[in-house]
Amino acid sequence: MAYDFDLYVIGAGSGGVRAARFAAGFGAKVAVAESRYLGGTCVNVGCVPKKLLVYGAHFAEDFEQAGGFGWSLDEAQFDWPTLIANKDREINRLNGIYRNLLVNSGVTLHEGHAKIVDPHQVEINGERFTAKNILIATGGWPQIPEIPGHEHAISSNQAFFLKTLPKRVLVVGGGYIAVEFAGIFHGLGAETTLLYRGELFLRGFDTSVRKHLQEELTKRGMDLQFNADIERIDKQADGSLKVTLKDGRQLEADCVFYATGRRPMLDNLGLENTGVKLDRKGFVEVDEQYQTAEPSILALGDVIGRVQLTPVALAEGMAVARRLFKPEQYRPVDYKMIPTAVFSLPNIGTVGLTEEEAREAGHEVQIFESRFRPMKLTLTECQERTLMKLVVDAKTDKVLGCHMVGPDAGEIVQGLAIALKAGATKRHFDETIGVHPTAAEEFVTMRSPVAG
Repeated sequence: MAYDFDLYVIGAGSGGVRAARFAAGFGAKVAVAESRYLGGTCVNVGCVPKKLLVYGAHFAEDFEQAGGFGWSLDEAQFDWPTLIANKDREINRLNGIYRNLLVNSGVTLHEGHAKIVDPHQVEINGERFTAKNILIATGGWPQIPEIPGHEHAISSNQAFFLKTLPKRVLVVGGGYIAVEFAGIFHGLGAETTLLYRGELFLRGFDTSVRKHLQEELTKRGMDLQFNADIERIDKQADGSLKVTLKDGRQLEADCVFYATGRRPMLDNLGLENTGVKLDRKGFVEVDEQYQTAEPSILALGDVIGRVQLTPVALAEGMAVARRLFKPEQYRPVDYKMIPTAVFSLPNIGTVGLTEEEAREAGHEVQIFESRFRPMKLTLTECQERTLMKLVVDAKTDKVLGCHMVGPDAGEIVQGLAIALKAGATKRHFDETIGVHPTAAEEFVTMRSPVAG
């Protein structure tokens, strides 16, 4: 039969837009439906605005350290509404860029909530459209546990639009979003407590990284409370929040921010009208080619729950477009050696295996580790230390993992990720001449293993 579209994409986030644009570029007739904002989580309530807020939070340190270099500054004043207004202006600009990218690629943009009616039909704004293939790219959504008083808490979605900076913030969670926002609030001057029910935050990261960041955040005066969880939240007459913990302790805050996980955004999507199956965590089940149990329906990005990172969704979108409409150019996404950064203060950059993963995989490992005070801080009172770590296979000399905590860690690790992807050995690192004086050169000057 003749379809209205070759590909109908539900969700105009990173993965959906990439798949739509390239599919249209390959000659397909494509439509995209979006019910909220163009660019998805990353552009609107994720990595982009978060990084802007991280930049804002870092200035407090810069002002403090400037005195060591001869600068005399009057007392710095911070204005939250100015930061948020400027952030909003930039996000609006990016929304326009995404709109132009789609329209200029020949993609039809439908703004509204799309619902799948059957395996080849979508309904939006009262109209129905047929498609040979439907791609679900609806992303994720933050979730707050339904404890008594949960309605008084906020998630990352609301944090970007607070009218004022809260004086006392309680951040709940142990993942990268919790750690990043705790750094933002603390850096901007809020009295910040990070509460996590586990032993130590950032589960899944290298233990050296986790412990080093704990030490650095404690040095900066952030209140870290582990093995702690909230029983209930009560709003007081003055608008403040009384937080009762499961161990009976009570804390007071002006804002309780939850970053305890995200769920796939499948609300009212019409999956019951199809053969699409969900896994035990509620994510859309797909095969290696992003095809669901319903042959005409595909899914990618955060909604499938594999690696929930924007560049991964982009790669998946490209793979889907190529497989469907340019198969001679198709190549599967390689999920190994994916670099990532946590924009905590200080930053984390990491690629490859952690020491724990390497040992569990049966590698005989050598560990090279360096902790030092960066040159920039030597004229200041700041005692922050940088951590750099290499995990090396003792038998093959291959570098299995690279980890860093310190300024610009993400920028440095991106380059090293290419080396690890290419199979670099420790000898390659040793024989590379460093750029002096930089922090990054430490990665090519670590000679003696600290453990094996």
